[in-house]
Amino acid sequence: MRIGELAAQAGMTRDTIRFYEKVGLVAGRRLANGYRDFPPEAVAWLHYVRTAQALGFSLAEIARHGEELREAPDAAEALSALFEEKIQVIEVRMAELAALRAELTARVGTGCPLRAAGQSG
Repeated sequence: MRIGELAAQAGMTRDTIRFYEKVGLVAGRRLANGYRDFPPEAVAWLHYVRTAQALGFSLAEIARHGEELREAPDAAEALSALFEEKIQVIEVRMAELAALRAELTARVGTGCPLRAAGQSG
């Protein structure tokens, strides 16, 4: 299918698909007339990419894990493992953000929030 049809079926713009193609997330072959031709399964893949982004996965993570998911004997099990890994990353980030919030809270009202907490002057 041509890029316009893919864009319509996937619910995204041609420019987005061109960008995804440039970064290696989707591949279309070039026809003799120069048009891109994408396989029908590209629609489902692009829906997956959008869903994965909404779940907090970066395009680099999606690209890195895409082929392994397509080749996994049990895609549901492979996805669950990726979700568990992402949850761990989120847990670490939440702890970092909690520590940052505590540091900022300790500096409120110190007169100069850029000084180390407890430092005078």
